[in-house]
Amino acid sequence: MPQTPESGPATGHEVIHAYLRSLDNSPGVYRMLDVQSRVLYVGKARALKKRVSNYAKPTGHSPRIARMIRETAAMMFLTTRTETEALLLEQNLIKQLKPRYNVLLRDDKSFPNILVTRDHAFPQIMKHRGAKTAKGDYFGPFASAGAVNRTLNQLQRVFLLRNCTDATFESRSRPCLLYQIKRCSAPCTGQISAADYAGSVNDAMRFLKGDSTELQAQLATQMTQAAEAMEFERAAALRDRIRALTNVQSAQGINPRGVREADVIALHMEGGQACVQVFFIRANQNWGNKDYYPRIGPDIEPPEVLEAFLGQFYDQKDPPPQLILSHMIENADLMVDALSQKLGRKVELLVPQRGEKAELVDGALRNARESLARRMAEGQAQTKLLEGLADAFTLDAPPQRIEVYDNSHIQGTDAVGAMIVAGPDGFLKSQYRKFNIRGTDLTPGDDFGMMKEVLTRRFQRLLKEDPDRETAIWPDLLLIDGGAGQVSAVKQIMDDLGIDDIPFIGVAKGIDRDQGKEEFHRPGHRPTALQRNDPVLYFIQRLRDEAHRFAIGAHRAKRAKAVSATPLDDIAGVGAARKRALLAHFGSAKAVARADLADLRAVDGVNEALAQKIYDHFHERG
Repeated sequence: MPQTPESGPATGHEVIHAYLRSLDNSPGVYRMLDVQSRVLYVGKARALKKRVSNYAKPTGHSPRIARMIRETAAMMFLTTRTETEALLLEQNLIKQLKPRYNVLLRDDKSFPNILVTRDHAFPQIMKHRGAKTAKGDYFGPFASAGAVNRTLNQLQRVFLLRNCTDATFESRSRPCLLYQIKRCSAPCTGQISAADYAGSVNDAMRFLKGDSTELQAQLATQMTQAAEAMEFERAAALRDRIRALTNVQSAQGINPRGVREADVIALHMEGGQACVQVFFIRANQNWGNKDYYPRIGPDIEPPEVLEAFLGQFYDQKDPPPQLILSHMIENADLMVDALSQKLGRKVELLVPQRGEKAELVDGALRNARESLARRMAEGQAQTKLLEGLADAFTLDAPPQRIEVYDNSHIQGTDAVGAMIVAGPDGFLKSQYRKFNIRGTDLTPGDDFGMMKEVLTRRFQRLLKEDPDRETAIWPDLLLIDGGAGQVSAVKQIMDDLGIDDIPFIGVAKGIDRDQGKEEFHRPGHRPTALQRNDPVLYFIQRLRDEAHRFAIGAHRAKRAKAVSATPLDDIAGVGAARKRALLAHFGSAKAVARADLADLRAVDGVNEALAQKIYDHFHERG
C-alpha cells in the first residue's frame, strides 16, 4: 500500500527514516516524491528496508543522491514476489513516469522487421513495424527503415518475390513493371508455379537466417544439373540468381563469422552526456546500428547507465540470445533472469576482452565516441544560434523551447494545424503535434480562425496540466508563419487566455516573397529584417521550413485517409483487414452494398452475424 508521511512539507533523510518502521525486507519497488507529489526517482530493491535505510543516513551520498534526498517529501512502495519482478516493474514505471533523477532512454521507437506472410498461396515479402499480429515469419530487428528497404531490394533482385498487396495481386491481368526489370517472378499472372515460388520463398528465408553460403552452393549444383539436362533457360536463371547473391554478400559490409545472433551495445560518456551505440547482428549479418543519448546525472557511473538502458530498451522488445556489452552491469544475474523470462530461453551477457566479439565492441565504442562528439559540437552550435536569436529579438534569455506553428489545407478542406518544437538539442520530434481543425463555423481558408483554434487548444491544455509552469512543456518563444495580421490575431488569443509573458514572432516572406527577405513582426514593434548572411536568419528559415514540412505531411495523410474512406468505415466490426477482404472480393463498396447475405457470408473472415450487420447497414441507408 502507498504510504505518506504525516509530517507535512518536511523533506530529507528524516522523512525517509520514518518509513523504516513499517518496512520489511521484501523485494519491491520504491518511489521518491517531492512536496508536490511529483516522482523524483524510481528504484528497485532486493530488500526494501535495507535499501531505504541507506537513504535515511544523513551523509555518505553522491551529490546527485544527496540532492534527491533533500527534495524527498514522501515515498511509495510496492512489494513483489521476486527481485526480477521488481526490476521489470521498475523499468515500466521509469518509462511511464520519467522521473528526474533516473537515467532515461529518450528515443525508444519500435524497430522495423521483414515479414514473409503466410496467409496467401504466394507469400508477400514486406516491411513491418509494430505488434507482430499478422500471420507469417518475422526477421529483424533492423536498425532503420532504410536498412529494411535495402535488404528488401536485395531479396527482390535475388529471389524475385512479390511485394504488392493481396488486392493488387488479385486484380492483375498482366505482369507489372517489376517483372519486366527482373525484380518479381509475376506469380499474379501465372508466370511461375506455386511450387517454384514456394521454393524461392524458402530460399529467401534461408538467406535471412544466415544460410547464404550453403544456399549458393546448392544453387550452383542445381545450375549444373539443369545445364546437363539441357534446360538452358533454367540454368541461365539460376546463374543470374547466383551472381545477384554474390553481389549482395559482397555489399553487406562487416559480417561477423562467430556471432550468429546478438546485439552489440557500447556506452561512451563524456562531459556529463552519454551515447549508447547498438549494433544488430542477425544471421551472422550486420543489420545496422542506432545511437541513443540517455539522460544522465553528472555523477553517475557507466554500469548504472548501461543497466538502466538495457531495462528500458528491452521493455517492449525481445532480446537476442546474446548481448555483447562494453561494460558489465551491476545486477547482471538479475538482468539475465528478467531477459531470459521475456525471451523464453537463456540470454547471455558478455564483456569480451579479445577476439572477434571484442573487435565488434571496439567498433561500437568508436561509433559511440564519434557520435557523441558530433552531438556535442552540434549542441554548441545550437547554443550559439539560440543566443543569437535572443540578441536579435531582445529576449530575456536564450529560449530553451521554441514552438513553431503552421496550417495546411486545400481551399479549406482537410485542414490541419501543426506544431514543431526545437531547443538546445535541435528538433524534438517526439514533441511535435498535429491538430485536426474541428471548427464548423470557420470560413474555408480562414487561416486566422485555424490559428486561433490551434493555439487555444494548445494553451488551454497547458493551463490545465501545468498551471504553475513547473515543467519544461511551456515554450519560451512562439514562431508563427505569417505577418502583422497573424501576430495581431495571436496577441488577441493570448490575451483572452491571460498569457502575456511568452514572446512570439511572425515570420513573413516580405514584399517580394523571396527567401532571405523575411520580415519579422512583433506586437508593439515595427517590422524588422536580418542580414541575408546572418546565421540566425538561416536558423529561423530552418524552423519555419520544418513546420511547413510537418504541416503538409499531416495534411496529405488526412487527405489520403479521406480519399480512401468508404461506407464500410461506418460499420462496427469491419476493421482494416475485413474491409480489404470485402473490397478484394467484390471490387468496390458499391458492389458490397448490392450483395446479398449469401455473397457476404462467402467472404473470408465474415461470419453470419457480421454479414447480417453489413446487409442491414446498407439497406437501412436505402
